[in-house]
Amino acid sequence: MDSAATSRDADEEWELYNDDGFVYKRKKRRLDPAAADQANVDPQADERSRRERKRRTLLKLKAQYQREIDQWERLSNMLRAMEEKARVSQDQSRIRQQEQREREGHEQTASLGALPLPEFVDGSLVDELLLQVEAQEAIVRDVSNLCDVAEAMCNAQEEQLNQSLINLPIWAAPHELIASLCDD
Repeated sequence: MDSAATSRDADEEWELYNDDGFVYKRKKRRLDPAAADQANVDPQADERSRRERKRRTLLKLKAQYQREIDQWERLSNMLRAMEEKARVSQDQSRIRQQEQREREGHEQTASLGALPLPEFVDGSLVDELLLQVEAQEAIVRDVSNLCDVAEAMCNAQEEQLNQSLINLPIWAAPHELIASLCDD
């Protein structure tokens, strides 16, 4: 009988609490007259502290998003610079090609009967193709660097997310978990 009274007393110290569908037991909160007077004053202080926590959290999120936006802007600027570099390289290649054709045209008109040497024509074509390949190689290298930077950003974000999950109180010792649940 003594154990039944003890378990009933233990049950009376706990109450079921429903937090948006998550139901758990928590210790009943005892209200004594001094605490009741303090409870009348505390809602304003609680509201101020809640607003301050909310403001700090929002500022932290704002700073985090701003860092991400800055990183993406840097990547975007790098990509634009690479595109511009590739465009300039292609333009230079076209200009060289056009100048080469003009020289060949002048040489052909000057020689009037002489046939252009196939080695020379093939040599200029090879040079032109070599320039294009080098430009494409530079583009691929730049894109690879951008991919490495984006991958590093994603890895850092994933690590930060994993760490935030690891830091949850659910992974703490059972006594610490119960204490954190009772504090809320």
